[in-house]
This record gives sequence, structure tokens and C-alpha cells, in this order.
Amino acid sequence: TQKMAELLGLGDECGEGASRAPVLAGSCLADNRLNLDVYPDGCLRFLQLFEGRRGEVVQVEFLRLSSNDRILGTTLGILPHLKHLKSLVLKGGHARDEFGSCQRGSLTSLPPEVGNLRCLTHLDLSFNSLSTLPSCILHLPSLRVLLVSHNSLVALPEDFGSLSKLTFFSAMKNQLKGLPQSIGELAVLQDLDLSENALECLPEEVGNLHNCAELDLSGNRLSSIPDSLANLKSLRRLHLHSNLLVTVPASLASLPNLSRLDLQNNCLRAVPLEIQTSPVVRLRGNPLGEAEPSPQADESSAGGLRRLFLASGEDSFTVTSEGCKVVLACGIHFYFPPGAASDPLQIYFRTLAPDPQCVKLRHHDVLLSRVLELQPHGVKFQQEVQIWMPYASPQTLHQREVVVRTFSGQSWSDLRTRVEQKRKSKKPVAHCSVLHFSWFLVVSRLVQNECKVPTEGTLLFSSVDPNIKVTFPPGVTEETRSVKLQVLPVSAEEIEEITANAGCRASPLLCLSQDSLVDFLRPVRIQLPLPPGVTGLNLDQSRLHLLRGDLEGETWDDITDQVVLEFTHLYAVFEVTHFSWYWLWYTTKTYIGGIAKKVYERLRMYQVNFIALQRKKDPEQVLLQCVPKHKVDPVLKKLQDRYRGPEPSDMVEMFEGEQFFAAFERGISIDMDRPDCVDGRLSFIFYSHLKNMKEIYVTSPVDRKGQAVKGQVSFYRGAVPESIPEDASRRRKGADSLWLATLPIKLPRLKPRWGENPGPLNGFSFPPLNLGNAETGYLTQANLLSISRRVGADWQTIGLNLGLTYQQIERIGYNNREDLHKQILDMLFSWAQQNSEDPDCVRKLITAMKESGRQDIADEIDTIIELGRQKYRESIRRVGLEQESSAEDSAIAMM
Repeated sequence: TQKMAELLGLGDECGEGASRAPVLAGSCLADNRLNLDVYPDGCLRFLQLFEGRRGEVVQVEFLRLSSNDRILGTTLGILPHLKHLKSLVLKGGHARDEFGSCQRGSLTSLPPEVGNLRCLTHLDLSFNSLSTLPSCILHLPSLRVLLVSHNSLVALPEDFGSLSKLTFFSAMKNQLKGLPQSIGELAVLQDLDLSENALECLPEEVGNLHNCAELDLSGNRLSSIPDSLANLKSLRRLHLHSNLLVTVPASLASLPNLSRLDLQNNCLRAVPLEIQTSPVVRLRGNPLGEAEPSPQADESSAGGLRRLFLASGEDSFTVTSEGCKVVLACGIHFYFPPGAASDPLQIYFRTLAPDPQCVKLRHHDVLLSRVLELQPHGVKFQQEVQIWMPYASPQTLHQREVVVRTFSGQSWSDLRTRVEQKRKSKKPVAHCSVLHFSWFLVVSRLVQNECKVPTEGTLLFSSVDPNIKVTFPPGVTEETRSVKLQVLPVSAEEIEEITANAGCRASPLLCLSQDSLVDFLRPVRIQLPLPPGVTGLNLDQSRLHLLRGDLEGETWDDITDQVVLEFTHLYAVFEVTHFSWYWLWYTTKTYIGGIAKKVYERLRMYQVNFIALQRKKDPEQVLLQCVPKHKVDPVLKKLQDRYRGPEPSDMVEMFEGEQFFAAFERGISIDMDRPDCVDGRLSFIFYSHLKNMKEIYVTSPVDRKGQAVKGQVSFYRGAVPESIPEDASRRRKGADSLWLATLPIKLPRLKPRWGENPGPLNGFSFPPLNLGNAETGYLTQANLLSISRRVGADWQTIGLNLGLTYQQIERIGYNNREDLHKQILDMLFSWAQQNSEDPDCVRKLITAMKESGRQDIADEIDTIIELGRQKYRESIRRVGLEQESSAEDSAIAMM
């Protein structure tokens, strides 16, 4: 087509035209598979292959494309030409937004001709933008596996039951409100996942799914379930948690194969005895034994509300007009009073790492928590919703207060906050009430006193230092305005340490602000205590300076000669008409403004040390952390049993919210594709009360078979925060000034092991393998190599489902970071070696493939195993064992 020609022409301009199709075919087209979702330009590669190697492409049986690809629409028209296609994956989720969440693909429909793919058995359209199920899907006669999770489906077609061969169907995380009656016609369906939708009721026909082994209906709005579910005699696992169930049929307890019935987080006040005593039932989070709430229920009857306890993998829950209490795995609590939501409302939540681009801290603020996002944004509740957020206890911060800060989409503002303690752990939580959901975090700020100033005037005191007060005389303003006061106490020891001058003294630092841009009509009278050690009896007025700073602390002007200073025995009093920072200094120095600026800058900084430790059992696993000076010893004491490494770095100073980088050097490297990796360096943000820690795997391009690698990790400053004073910013420019510290890292000499000797396949060589047993069939080294060619970017998911640890997966990825196929091979053969003695390992491999959404590979393994069984039977027949067995069977039958 003309569109295809234009795209191919664009590829030519980029040096990737159709003339390169043979090269691309060699790297992308393997046997009967095309795994192109691992390439950012996968659709363009597919078009080029189809143009240059059409004869081979139309024979493809397994195809994977990313629906985040911008030219997916053009590619779809080619699909009907692939008559032999057995597995088609058109998933989104390959791109991420600025918060790290998967972005849905652009797919909204499929060409009608796709319904002519008579061989297609596996179709995955997850993470897309489907609002209706494409009608062509219902014409696929061989379809066995269908995945449409993470879309926007509101209903399934009435004739959905025509997919008579369907064994697996997943529509989790859609907006389904009901199911067609024809769903009961899916006679061979074994696995049905409809979790996290909006289902309010189920048709009785669901009870006709006699082969269903797993049914997931969690996270919906079901208040009851049909009695016909008791007909599902093959059912092993039934997930009904996080619904609105008020009753369940007792007959569920008699299902013969049931191994798990999850009824957690529902509205069950009573359940049948058969259910309550069954060992396979989970009932936590239900108001069992509690009375029905009265129609006038209010917060005083909150004890009778439904309670939801969410596990770490869950990210949503449903709120009804009855209200509820919710506890997240991270310790955050919610209270939705009755009537807060008029209709059932699905709430989504996530916690995010703080990003300085979004989280704007004010001077002297300290961040105490991660960012909590609650959706939907903008929905107004009928009553205030209460939130309890745990935070890092600011034990070293005195004369400050803790507040919850929220983002409106335009700016951050502080909520009225009450600090409480958890009953059992005694850990602090910040408690606030809101009518809207958005982003929330906990900060420690200077104590803020505020008041309304009317025309007749008023008086404002500091709760930190009652000796500081501001007097507003009558007639000071025509309209009432709001005024805020904050005080930063500064000790004589701090001033002496920073200035290296025992003669310098300073009063507390006073910050005044208002919500009006208009100056006051009459002077406002301010009282400040004299600096420590100074009284009206020994005062030398020539040494006393009143400084006024701008709100950013950039400039400090001596205004002693511009105001009338009055003195008492303990205080200095002066008058002003507009607000700013005010600071009294007592010194013999003449240029006091520059000294004050330096002191103010240092008061905002933290003294920190860097540590770099390696795991004793695995030196390639490195822990990096930036620790405030007073916490270094306790942190090292906690880690000393599992880690070893050099002494912490020398002390350096950093601002709250300042970025810094860690770079591995001298023969040590990391995975450059990490999302937190910038120009080969790991990015960190320093927050004094949060864990500035990362644990990563390192590798080395140096051959470690003959020698150890003595490298290092260096720390460098990053972008200067916007709020850092100009002088401090200027001092940090240039390569040398960005360096902070360097610590040694040593990777020991490697011992020879399998897979490291050069072999015929990309440098890998593999030991002989015979997984399984003779009767069920073996998987050999050649079989695993064949399977590896079918695996793509989802190898990590498969590895985790096989039982490999996250650390093993991460290490495999780092060690083979430039070769996807090596990552897959290393994952499969690492698992094979660990499980070579397990006679049930082949079944576990098949199960892992199914759980990873790779039914196509599971089918291939089944085919290999069946072939092995046939060969085994043939070998028995050849040696005459089968005849003997048959004769014995006949004799037994005759008896």
C-alpha cells in the first residue's frame, strides 16, 4: 500500500530500508517465530521483513508486536496474510509514563479479516485501549487462550459463548458491569479471570463451566453469588475477595477439589458454619458477628464499618455509601464515613519515589515520606475522608511540626494535620482529612503561627519563642488579611562553629509573610530577643545589626540605620510596613550581610558520608548509601553481618532534595538500561530522613578468570536544586567541584563454571540435560534451546514464575545486558541445573509458561513430551514388554 511504501521510504532515509531486510530477517526471523515487541521500531521491522521476505513471513506461526508502536495501525493490515499463525501477541505496557507506570497501547480494534486466521489458538491484547471486543475474535474457530486484561471493556458480546474451544480467558482490570448468559457455553474453559472490574451480579449460567479449575472474581462489586457455583466440581481456587458480599451459599464448602476460597475484605456479618470451619476459606477483613449499622450511622459507629486489608500486590478497592476502613500493606490507613460516596467508587492508589521536579520543598523543610497518589483525581466526597500516613520519625528535628502536604495540580499546600501514634508499634502517623484525592506527602517544617489581621488590629506570638511577638495597631489594614510567622532558633554554638568567631552572636531568625501584596497602612511593631549573652546593661549599640533578608535568603541587607531600634533589658523593638526575614546580629565585623548569608546557607545543609559495601556471599552485589553523619555507625552495625567494604567516605555537605550520582570506574560497570541510570551513572536524590540507598549488581568487561578487578565507585553532585543560593551554585560549577568522594570496589577472581567456556552458541556451552522421566518424557538440552528461541522480553516474568529469585533475574540481566538471547539461555539453564533432580520439573515448566501468559510455549512443551511418550512406548513394544503387560492384563481381567 501507499502508506507502507511511505513508511519503508522513511526507513530508507534512516538507513534501514527494505534493502536491509535480509539482515533484519537474520536477526529477527527465527524458524517460525517473530518476537518484535522487544524493539522500539518492531512494526517497521515487520513491514520491512514482509516486503523483503514475504514467503518466509507468511509461514510465521508465532508473532509478538508492541501496541505502543506508533505505526501499529499500518501493520495490522498484514496480519490476515499470516494464515499459519498460531499465537499473536499485540500488548501494550512497553512504554512508561513519568511516574514509571505502564502506558496502554493504541489498539482499539482489529481488521475483520483477522477472523479468518483458522490456526490461531493464542491471542493476547492486554494493556490496550479496547472499549469493545473486536467482533472478528468470535470467528476464530481454534482459539484456546484469550487475554484482554488492562483495557476499557464495559461488556462482552452476547454470543461470546461461541468460542467453544476457549480454555483460558483473562479480562482483569477492565470496566465490565455484567456477563452474557452465553458464557456458560464455554464448556472446556479451565481458567477465568474477571478480577478488578465493576461486576454487580453473575448469571446463573456461570455454574455450567464444569471444567473450570480457577475462577477469579476479586475486586468487583458483587453483593451475592449464584448458588449454581456449587456445580463447578472441577474448581480448585475461587477468588472473591474485595467485593461487597453480604452472603455466600454454604454449598461452596462441599466442592470436592476446592483448595482455596478467598472471601477476605467483604461485607459478611455471618457465614454458614460449613464455610466458617473449612480450612481452605479466608475470611479476614469481614465484619463477622457485628450488628447492621443504623441508618443514622456516623463516625461514632465507625467500629461497625467494613474493614479492608489490602495485600502488597493490590492497587485498588471499592468504596460504597456504607463507608469502610481500609489498611494498605505499607501502613497507610483510610476512613470513609457512611455517605462519603453516594455510589460505589473504585479507588486506585500507589506510592511514588519523590521527584524534585514535582515535590517542591521550601526552605528548612524535611521530607518524611514517599508520595501517595490517590485516584480518581477531582472527585468530591460528600463527607471528609480521613487519612493516616506513616512517616520517618524526625528525632533530631526540634521546635518543628509535621504536616501533610497535598498537590492540587497547580501548587502544593499544607493540610491541618494531627500527629498520632500507632497503638501497637508506637510509630508516628500524620492524620488529616480531605474532600478531594490527589498527591500527598509528609514533611517537617518550621512551626507556623498564623492569624487574621482585621482593621482594628491584633497581636501575634511565636509558640516556639513567646518572646517574639508582632503587634498590629488599629487601622493597619483596610481589609482583613492573613499573616504567618515562623522562627528558626540558632544556637551560639552553631554560629561560632560556622563563623569561627567566638564574638559573633545572633537572635532567632524570624520569617513573616502575608497573603496580600499591599504594604501595611501603619507600621507593624516587632519584638525580638537580644542575641545570647547580650542584655540592655552590657549592650554596645555599635555592634548590633538588624538584617533583612529576601524570602529566598539570597541577600541580607543591614537596615539598622533605616529603622528606629528601641531596647529593653532583654528585647529589641522596631517597626516595619512590609514583611520578610529579620535577624539581629551582635558582632565587631563590618560586612555582616555576607557572614549572615554564609550562616543561613550552612543551616540548610546536612553533613553526610557515603558507604559502598559488597555482600559477603555475592561480591557482585553492591550496596550504596548516603547517610547523615550521626547515623553512620548504627547503619554499619546493622549491615556488618551480611556486607563488607571500606570505611565510609569523608564527610561532605548536601542540601535536602539535592541530586547526586554514583559512577563505577576502573573496570567495573552496571546495566546502562536501568531507568535510574543517566549517562552511565546511577542517580540519587538526597533526603535526610529517607533511605538514600540502592543495591545493584555490577559486572566487569575485564576477564576475571585470571585476576581480580580492583575498581572504584565515585560520587558526584548532580543538578543544583533551584532553591540553592547563587553563591553555593557558583562554587559547584566545573568538573572538579562536582566530585564528592571515591571508595574502592574489588571483584574477586572467578572460578570456572558451566557456561563460561567458549562454545558453538554465542559463547555458551551447556551440560547434558534430561529433565523429567522416561514415562512422562524427557526435555533435553536441544529441547531447551528450541524453547529459548520462543521466549522474548517476558523472560524475567517466566523466570520468576519458575522460582528464580529477583536477585538471580537481575544478575542474569546484568551479566548478559547486551544480548537478549543470552539472558534467556542463562535463565532457562540456571533453572534447569537447579531442578535437574526434580521428576516433576517439566510440569512446573509448563505451569510457569501458562502463568506467564505463554500458552503457546506450554503447548510446544506438551507436544515434545507427548513425542517422548510415544518413543518410550515404541521402545517397550520393540523389546516385547508391552505384549507381556497386555497378557498379564488379560489374565487379570479373566480372573
